[in-house]
This record gives sequence, C-alpha cells and structure tokens, in this order.
Amino acid sequence: MADVAENTFLTDVQTLRARAKQAIEKGALTPAYQGDVKTAIELLQTVVATELVCVLRYTMHSISVAGINSESVAGEFATHAKEERAHMMWAAQRIDQLGGIPNLAPEGLATRSASEYGKGGNLIEMVRQNLVAERLVIEHYRELIRYFADHDPTTRIMLEKILAEEEEHATDMHDLLVAHEGHPFLS
Repeated sequence: MADVAENTFLTDVQTLRARAKQAIEKGALTPAYQGDVKTAIELLQTVVATELVCVLRYTMHSISVAGINSESVAGEFATHAKEERAHMMWAAQRIDQLGGIPNLAPEGLATRSASEYGKGGNLIEMVRQNLVAERLVIEHYRELIRYFADHDPTTRIMLEKILAEEEEHATDMHDLLVAHEGHPFLS
C-alpha cells in the first residue's frame, strides 16, 4: 500500500489545522471552497423562491380540489407541499452556511421563482399545472447541478436530493393524469 505522504492531493494535518484557525468568521467557508459564493447565494435564492411558490401552489390545490376523487388527490397535494417546504428549508439553510440571508420576502416572489404559482381549476387542470411545474424545476435543477459540479459539492448533493424528489413528484402527477384520463402519456 502506498505511503500516505506520497499522496500529494492530501494536505498535511498541520497545514489543515493552521488554515482552520484562520478566518474563523467565515464559518463553514474554508480556503478549499472553489465556488463563487455570491453567485451560489443568488442561484440558491431562486431555489428558495421556486420551492416556496410550489408550497403555495400545492397548498392552494390541496384546499380547493373538488370532485369524486378529490380527497386522495388533496392528500397527495398536501404531501407534496410539505416536501417542497423541506426543499425550501434546505436551500435557505445552505444560503445561511454560505454567509447569506435567505430571501423569503413575499415582494417579488413570483419573479424570483422559476416556477409559476398557477391557478385553481378542476382536478385535471391542477394536476397538469403541478406536472408542468415539476418538469420545469427538474430541468432548472439539472442545470444548477451541472453549474455547481465539483466546485460546491455540498450544494450539488443537496440539489441532487431535491431533484430526485421532484422527479418522484412528476411521476406522481403523471400517474394521477393517467388514472383520471385513462391513457398513459409515457411510452
């Protein structure tokens, strides 16, 4: 087995200790952080706004859905609202870790969000609105994941976790459409 000292990619412990004692006011941001903090915070602000708009849309839909199958669909919408809130909190906490302040202000929320709030309508219209919103955030988060890559693996991993849940949401909405319209859209 190769000697640890031969692995030049590793920083020696003494250097790591010295670095850790410097600039402690930066919290979790160490000299090894390779991302652009300002850009990361700006991009994460869009995630916060997007997830908050999704919380509001799913909540509104869970309350206003009507029809013979509305109780089960309302439950699905409410579950998604809860999960979207968790996503928003993860992004807000990451902004805090990077030294920013998450923007939860209602003013301008719709313009900061990648997703649209939508509107009411019948059950099928609501499911379609949510499916469109999920498809939009899936593409948006894939782009963000590519941007963060290895420059900010913590943010990338968080976004990958959110992406996986958004893909589940899209599948749920697709399945609801199939159940209510009787024909699959996916081949």
